[in-house]
Amino acid sequence: MDIAYIPSPSSGVIHLGPLPLRGYAFCIILGVFVAVWYGNKRWIARGGKAGTVADISVWAVPFGLVGGRLYHVITDYQLYFSDGKNWVDAFKIWEGGLGIWGAIAFGAVGAWIGCRRRGIPLPAYADAIAPAIVLAQAIGRWGNWFNQELYGKATDLPWAVKISEGVNREAGTYHPTFLYESLWCVGVALLVVWADRRFKLGHGRAFALYVAAYCAGRAWIEYMRVDEAHHVLGLRLNVWTAIIVFVLAVVYMVVSARIRPGREEIVEPDRETLAKGATAKDATAKDGEDAKDSEDAKAGTQKADGDDSVDADAAPAKNV
Repeated sequence: MDIAYIPSPSSGVIHLGPLPLRGYAFCIILGVFVAVWYGNKRWIARGGKAGTVADISVWAVPFGLVGGRLYHVITDYQLYFSDGKNWVDAFKIWEGGLGIWGAIAFGAVGAWIGCRRRGIPLPAYADAIAPAIVLAQAIGRWGNWFNQELYGKATDLPWAVKISEGVNREAGTYHPTFLYESLWCVGVALLVVWADRRFKLGHGRAFALYVAAYCAGRAWIEYMRVDEAHHVLGLRLNVWTAIIVFVLAVVYMVVSARIRPGREEIVEPDRETLAKGATAKDATAKDGEDAKDSEDAKAGTQKADGDDSVDADAAPAKNV
């Protein structure tokens, strides 16, 4: 008896007229566009300027792609540098193979460079784009569906994905872990948006919540996968990575909330302030100094008025 299942594409290439585009690359590109679009909306809502997210993504995206590929190649080096393998394949990013841990770490370095050039505090920027990043992940995971990779254990559930015979894979129906992670990422995005509105998260805590929530889901989804991976103490390497990063993210949220409660009031300086080489933090300090100077000036004016009043009252007495 036939069972219901999710069919896999017969080909991982999408043809846009004469131009061939691999499904994996298409999903990554689409995810980047969605992240920039939605990140821009959230950044403006936080008080930033339109176009800033796109400008910083010029740094963050290339760094993220390089970092994601490096993590994959380093942790799965046997796919490229063992006997019978061609090391040139390590550069074929369009065939799949991006590690999210390396992508986020290196992407953060690129974002830091972009933020520094514009005088923007990286934590505030990270908070704004956190839901946008995880939505990009949700879209990017469908690239694994095109490549028929990263599926889970065999199953006859009606939402199983059907995998065809191929290199290093057997035909059958398996848990669609790419779908599980995609749906989990959408849920994480909704969680971060809700928590950010409810608790006014700032100083990188919205980003840390995204990291912690993603890692919680990635740990159990990773445990279901059956593709080749390195194991440490009986667990896949990525499970350990998820656990460690989850703990670090939670610790950051707790410590940050105690040290720097509240949310940044100014996230992007104006052009005049930026031209002077000041950061958003400097702009905030300047606003505080201006307010203090205004109060001092007001107090001085009131004192002067009081002294004049005393002199006016004393003058007639002296004449008498």
